[in-house]
Amino acid sequence: MNTKIMKDAAMLTIITLIAGLLLGLVYEVTKNPIKVQQALTKQKSFQAVFQDATEFNKLDNFHKENAMQILSQAGYEQESIDEAVQALDANGTILGYVMQVTTSEGYGGDITFSMGIRLDGTVNGYEILRISETAGLGMKAKDASFKDQYANKNVDSFAYTKTGATAENEIDAISGATITTNAITNGVNAGIVYFNSIAKGGSK
Repeated sequence: MNTKIMKDAAMLTIITLIAGLLLGLVYEVTKNPIKVQQALTKQKSFQAVFQDATEFNKLDNFHKENAMQILSQAGYEQESIDEAVQALDANGTILGYVMQVTTSEGYGGDITFSMGIRLDGTVNGYEILRISETAGLGMKAKDASFKDQYANKNVDSFAYTKTGATAENEIDAISGATITTNAITNGVNAGIVYFNSIAKGGSK
């Protein structure tokens, strides 16, 4: 009986080792394609929020920790700027900036999006990169009918309303998804705050 138990244990160990090796092999094979796909998705989101840009250059001396301090001082402690780049035209002229923003205020967890802002402070709009909100409710944050409310607006900050937008900076909340609406609005506002720090030559 002891011999059978030992054989079974040895077989189980061998199977576990083989499974581990196969999983490691699959990870190595798929790792680079996944990274390439993620980079392409991010690049497409940059282009979506700055359609007239032909090139995107990383912002010199960008530090996520410094950006978080800037946002925290403005009251956006659940938002972060993960990346910031310059949007350039074909002549290399800076048109504005694109920022990758993450807000942890979503109903289903973190929401990450790219947003573009022109040099004069006009928000081009945002493009979702990652979101896990409720289907038919919070996921409507990806719909043009909601996203377009932020586009081509030059405001100090946005605010959402449930009673119908009447001001330039007001956003009609997604029905049944005010948490998601609040998350997106705070994320966009955080992007505006960080843009203003760049425009004023503040810490990056």
